[in-house]
Amino acid sequence: MALALIHVFFPKYFNWKEELKSLSLINRQMMTVHTFFIALVVFLIGLLCLTSATDLIQTELGKTISLGFGIFWTIRLFVQFFVYSSKLWKGKKFETTIHIMFLLFWIYLSGVFLWTAFH
Repeated sequence: MALALIHVFFPKYFNWKEELKSLSLINRQMMTVHTFFIALVVFLIGLLCLTSATDLIQTELGKTISLGFGIFWTIRLFVQFFVYSSKLWKGKKFETTIHIMFLLFWIYLSGVFLWTAFH
């Protein structure tokens, strides 16, 4: 859920007001809307885990949902490796730290949900 809340700071941190000026109106708005919905989905995943952990672990539907979450986070892990350029973080202490923290976080989430789905 904290990850979802971090999205609130993206526009200012990434200077979207200036950076996105050159985009068409539809592309600027899509960035904002998609960021909102990604944050909302991540928040709702967290909320579901907090309120329904037993169901996620013990029911067939829960295991199916956990499998979906596991696939979601595993794909996110691969994106971290193969979509984002290492130029964004290599040689930069803060960015490298964040990169490693998120790699570990994606590995953790992928592992927890996939393990839950299959046990």
